Amino acid sequence: MEKMNKLKVLRTKDADFEEEFKKILFRREEVSAEIEKLVKDILRDVKKRGDQALFEYTEKFDQTKLDSVSAVVSGEEIEKAYDKVSKQEIDALRLAAARIEKFHQKKINQITIKGEKGEYLAEIVSPLNKVGLYVPGGKAAYPSSVLMSAIPARVAGVKEIVMVSPTVSPHVLAAAKIAGVSHIYRIGGAQAIAALTYGTESIEGVDKIVGPGNIYVETAKRLVYGEVGLDMVAGPSEVVVIADNSGVPSFAAADLLAQAEHDEDARPILITLTEYFLQEAYKEIISQLGDLARKGIAERSIEKQGAIILACDINEATELANRIAPEHLVLMVDKPDKALKKINCAGAVFLGNYTPVTVGDYMAGPSHILPTAGTARFFSPLGVEDFVKRMSVISFSKESLKDIENEVRRLALLEGFDAHAKAVEKRTKF
Repeated sequence: MEKMNKLKVLRTKDADFEEEFKKILFRREEVSAEIEKLVKDILRDVKKRGDQALFEYTEKFDQTKLDSVSAVVSGEEIEKAYDKVSKQEIDALRLAAARIEKFHQKKINQITIKGEKGEYLAEIVSPLNKVGLYVPGGKAAYPSSVLMSAIPARVAGVKEIVMVSPTVSPHVLAAAKIAGVSHIYRIGGAQAIAALTYGTESIEGVDKIVGPGNIYVETAKRLVYGEVGLDMVAGPSEVVVIADNSGVPSFAAADLLAQAEHDEDARPILITLTEYFLQEAYKEIISQLGDLARKGIAERSIEKQGAIILACDINEATELANRIAPEHLVLMVDKPDKALKKINCAGAVFLGNYTPVTVGDYMAGPSHILPTAGTARFFSPLGVEDFVKRMSVISFSKESLKDIENEVRRLALLEGFDAHAKAVEKRTKF
């Protein structure tokens, strides 16, 4: 492994490559026993004491004193916030909302199978009744996250969309109004997850919680899973750019830095096929860093989590990308469509030189709430499917039941369930 001024460089031909690459693969944000205990205590306390505990933790962690009235963002406050946002920004939010809605407005397939002898099988798809949206606050405001989570829920037919956020900026409230959010509460952290899960005097519990948060929020989500539905457990932002000499080094550097500026734990990785691109992209990263408003954050991300990998060919590059299973994958290669066929583990894939991750973050249409930390191996981007549930419907006539009676009874007896077998036999002999 080579260490350039700010970035580590790995070459797949190096003897220690696999050892160094595994350090990238397993660079996950670990939850300390201390954090886990704190979050468990918060969850237990809010479940037991409701509003009282909720507001105590809000004052302790967010330095905000609330009660059952001030915790609620009123309709009047939302309208005032909307009016404060410039027309150009409202137009941009509305255009993004329209594109997101258009992408997600699709019919969810309902399965129906009818047999000749009266057998009928179906799957009924229906929306969840109430969902909770967690919108991060703190370092920045995220109106885009409101649109990306609330609009798929509304398209799915969810009746009540409840939003919680530790900070509610005018832009976040304007996005909530455009997206059709039902209720907004100015609470955040693990205590907000507890309130959405168990309900308090002021906040009713929901069926599912979606949206990313910090390590306390994500730990709380993981701990309440099963009592409430979840989208995924998210981590810091990440991007992998695969580039050959048809790529533009300044574009690759810009995409890497766009993720690095999120958080110092964000993970920007370039996989390139040539020494020339490696050197040129590195120069661009250093040059562009100097112009960033969030230079300090981006620089720490690059130094702590960033890497450039020199691969032998596109097959090796895509294999490495699949092992990383990144949140964002940019294919800045000569034939991106062909390379895409080799990819099976990524949250979102961006093809060619003129598809920056930024367009997916704000305007393309698919949700930017994506699996991170390698979980794209089994999680999917947030979509309409996350806001519906499926219910099986099964109907047999006596004749159709007789057709499979022996096999059903045989399998029941194989597992030692005599009563199961008799429940079939009683009907066919009736």
